[in-house]
Amino acid sequence: MSVARQVVVEADGGSRGNPGPAGYGAVVIDPATGEPLAEAAEYIGVATNNVAEYRGLIAGLAAAKALFPDAGDALRVHVRMDSKLVVEQMSGRWKIKHPDMKPLAARAAAILPPASVTYEWIPRAQNKHADRLANEAMDAGRDGRQWEASASTAALDSPTAAPAPSGSAASGSPAPAPSGSPAADALFPRPEDAAEPVAEPADAHSAPRQSAGTPQTGWGLAPDLGAPATLLLLRHGETALTPEKRFSGSGGTDPELSAVGRGQAERAAEHFAALGTVQEIVSSPLRRCRETAAVVAARLRLGVRIDEGLRETDFGAWEGLTFAEVRERYADDLTAWLASPDTAPTGGGESFSEVADRVAATRDRLVARSTGRTVLLVTHVTPIKTFVRLALGAPPEALFRMELSAASVSEVAYYADGNASVRLLNDASHLR
Repeated sequence: MSVARQVVVEADGGSRGNPGPAGYGAVVIDPATGEPLAEAAEYIGVATNNVAEYRGLIAGLAAAKALFPDAGDALRVHVRMDSKLVVEQMSGRWKIKHPDMKPLAARAAAILPPASVTYEWIPRAQNKHADRLANEAMDAGRDGRQWEASASTAALDSPTAAPAPSGSAASGSPAPAPSGSPAADALFPRPEDAAEPVAEPADAHSAPRQSAGTPQTGWGLAPDLGAPATLLLLRHGETALTPEKRFSGSGGTDPELSAVGRGQAERAAEHFAALGTVQEIVSSPLRRCRETAAVVAARLRLGVRIDEGLRETDFGAWEGLTFAEVRERYADDLTAWLASPDTAPTGGGESFSEVADRVAATRDRLVARSTGRTVLLVTHVTPIKTFVRLALGAPPEALFRMELSAASVSEVAYYADGNASVRLLNDASHLR
């Protein structure tokens, strides 16, 4: 009778350009001790994120099988990945529609009996080991070589180790995880605890549709449909009004950057210079954005194009006031504004619905001419929140549930089928 073996596989893949230079990483872990048993990584040339992620999964499953070649059906593998797409597709909850993904999923499914493998999505911060390996593989490819195991990884090897996949280092077979141990029970649910199989919906990976003229929103990782149009959304640096949280829109005094704001713009310039991906800069016409954009543009040696669609909301009579001051002077108007996106601020301001229409039109223009390119938009709180809200398909009230720091960065990538993927950084500390 085969001895039950339980292992965890953590896998990841990445592409610097999507598509671009790509690599994967995978690690096999003893769930009882948390110790790595095998690592695999490889530079795979030009590919997309999704292809690299699937390749990481395949390598991880193959490494687990190679460690225990005689375990047969007694081997149980719990896969942990930060790719929602791969986890949901391999779990059978999302259909696999893209033709390039189908053969990769089939390869992964054929390595071990389906009943032996379970899948769990984890945040990227919990997948650091595999992410590091994938980046090491991409760094190796950049230098014209393949990934090689480090000295610490090579120490995993032993004379009893089973052959590991190409480009990997593997250890010898560990003792099986103790039955009933907390770590094993958490990662490997007993059969009686397992949920009923989920029938695959007819359109499991379709995203909800937005209104006409609005790109279809997608999951956290959009389907592999080639290089997207990537919009980096940079909020301008601080002005004198920013720390006091005063309404500062397009109908007020058009303040300049403060000394703090200019420092933030300089750090933003350093950040984007190191990133090396920005190909165009587009700015709101308001002074604080033009000043921020000018600092970044000088560092990147790019011009700045002004787009009226990126200006901040006109807050009417509320310009320059704090929220508390508006509540004191215009209580009924403020209540109505908070209750409906169609309500404008006192004195002929601009409603959030009007802002959304303006931002959506701007987005459509930019995306149409930016496929495969990265464009930096220097703009304001409300336009950035609106870009994110529309991409996520969130309701208008979501605007009140987001907070953006001065000089913070968010990112939205738009794919060929209209899907969008959002990455929220929203912390100016990474620019310091």
